[in-house]
Amino acid sequence: MESGAIFPLLYLPPIEFFKELLNFKNETILIDKNEHFPKQTYRNRASIYGANGALSITVPVLKGSKLHTSVKDVKISYDANWQRIHWMSLQASYRSSAYFEFYEDAFAPFYHQKFDFLFDYNLELLNTILKLLKQNLALNFTESYQAEYPQLKDFRSGIHPKITSNYQPKKYYQVFEDKYNFIPNLSIVDLLFNQGPQAIKHL
Repeated sequence: MESGAIFPLLYLPPIEFFKELLNFKNETILIDKNEHFPKQTYRNRASIYGANGALSITVPVLKGSKLHTSVKDVKISYDANWQRIHWMSLQASYRSSAYFEFYEDAFAPFYHQKFDFLFDYNLELLNTILKLLKQNLALNFTESYQAEYPQLKDFRSGIHPKITSNYQPKKYYQVFEDKYNFIPNLSIVDLLFNQGPQAIKHL
C-alpha cells in the first residue's frame, strides 16, 4: 500500500508536479538525488508561455553528464550565457502579467548567481517556489539509487515533456491567450506570475 511518493527534482517544474507534490503533503515525500540523469526531461528544461506560444528553456549541463551520472553530480555549463537568455525570456513573457513584479526579486538571483550543480540549483528554486506558495513541505532525499519503491507512488518518469499528460488544470488567464488560447500545464511560474497569491487555489 502506497504511503507517499518519490519525485525527481525539476527545473521550474510544470504545474502538474506541484499538484501531485501537494497531494502527498501529509505523507512521505522522497526526492531522488541518486537517479541516473536522463536527458531531454524537465530536470533541466521548462516550458513557459512566450509571445509565439509555448517556449522551452533549457539549462545546459557539462558534457560527460551521461545516463550513468547521478543527478546530484550533474554540473551546469556556463559556456553560453543561458542565465541572461532565460531571464530575458521570462521578462518578455511575463513582464505584463499581473504579478511578475511581485515575484521578480525572488527569481532574479537565480539568473545572476552561479550554481555548480544542477541539483542544488533546482532544489533552491523548489524551496523558493514552495515559500511563495506558502507551503511548508518536509522533503526527504534518497541515499542510494533504487529502480523501484513498492511503498511509494513513483513520479520519476511520468511527468515528462515527451509524454502527454492527463492532468487537466483549471483554466486561468494567460498573457498571450488571446493569440494562442489557453496552454495547460506550463511551468509553475506561468501560474504564479498570472495568478499571484491565488495560484495555490488552482493546485
